[in-house]
Amino acid sequence: MKIIIVGGGPAGMMAAITAKKNHPNDEVIILEKNSSLGKKLLITGKGRCNITSSIEISEFIKNIPGNGIFMYSAFQKYTNEDIISLLENNGVKTKVERGNRVFPVSDKSKDVLYVFEKELKRLNVQISFNTIVEDIIKEDKFIIKTNKENFNAEKLIIATGGMSYQGTGSTGDGYKFAKKFGHTVKDIKASLVPLEIIEKEDCKAMQGLSLKNVSIKIKDEGKNKNIYEDFGEMLFTHFGVSGPIILSSSAHLIRYKNIDNLLKENKIKLIIDLKPALTEEQLDLRIRRDFEEIKNKEFKNSLFKLLPKKMIDYIVEKSNINPDKKVNEVTKEERKNLVKLLKNLEFTIKNTRPVEEGIITAGGINVKEINPSTMESKLVKDLYFAGEIIDVDAYTGGFNLQIAYSTGFVSGLLN
Repeated sequence: MKIIIVGGGPAGMMAAITAKKNHPNDEVIILEKNSSLGKKLLITGKGRCNITSSIEISEFIKNIPGNGIFMYSAFQKYTNEDIISLLENNGVKTKVERGNRVFPVSDKSKDVLYVFEKELKRLNVQISFNTIVEDIIKEDKFIIKTNKENFNAEKLIIATGGMSYQGTGSTGDGYKFAKKFGHTVKDIKASLVPLEIIEKEDCKAMQGLSLKNVSIKIKDEGKNKNIYEDFGEMLFTHFGVSGPIILSSSAHLIRYKNIDNLLKENKIKLIIDLKPALTEEQLDLRIRRDFEEIKNKEFKNSLFKLLPKKMIDYIVEKSNINPDKKVNEVTKEERKNLVKLLKNLEFTIKNTRPVEEGIITAGGINVKEINPSTMESKLVKDLYFAGEIIDVDAYTGGFNLQIAYSTGFVSGLLN
């Protein structure tokens, strides 16, 4: 029997390793369009590779807003402990950081990739590099037409990734093949993606400023409804905002009912609380203490203890307090408005950034058309899917890579 895997990312590599371990006498071939494997794996976690999460595997589904329940069986069959064991048994020690994120101790994603490559070599999995699949036909067998030659296979696993980070080869090829076999492909959108802000020039003025320990709300102003709330770190950019809590918010934003129209109508707001640990009363007291120490200074020079330098001019302008006013002349009402501003800094969300800039792709092959216990197509016998091509996506924190390993493993069993 010949088994072909299209795509050499983490899902495809895991599928190939599992297929060869379970079918040692069969030929297993990876068709990879790049000149090397795991290009996207190498850039995950800013090049450090956020391997998985250390939370209980039973808790993973809560971190998958996109069709998490589909992953129940796959997570039971291949867990976060399994991937950690695979790495540590091959000499790559791991560590747990803030937010239960698991990284290699070396902080090098290439060490994780090396383990996959070592296993593939040990098992004698064949790899055809620089091989672009142009068409797939199903007769008695699958006929895979490429830019090099035609391949035949009794079993076919498609693990071509999504549409994000297209420089790594994730250009949506797999969707085309899936549609050809009658599969429905749900709308492709960027998930875990930065947000564009209407007040772009304000954000640009604070570009590069990272805010730690702030809380955010994404709000539907029309319904006065909170879509998402979070606490942590965010970043201002030349187009708007980014950073961990912003990326996670995008996973909810893209799923919100009628979101495209609401964005066009400027109804979706980002509200930042710069001082979530303090009530308005406590913050007012803090400002009064600061003002007391520098009572003869101008207001524009009074916020250096309270705010990062890059933000002061913006807050001074938004406060509507005369910048040259002495702080001992700032009225109670002005101070009250300043407190409200610091606790409710408001921006209007214009859009998410393009799909190419998303860490992960939301949308993909309809999970109702895939057997969750085997990853086999319900429409075409002996056709399997793995990884980001499936309509499943999660928050940041190693969950998306775990989806890749688990779906890759289950598809590779070829049950």
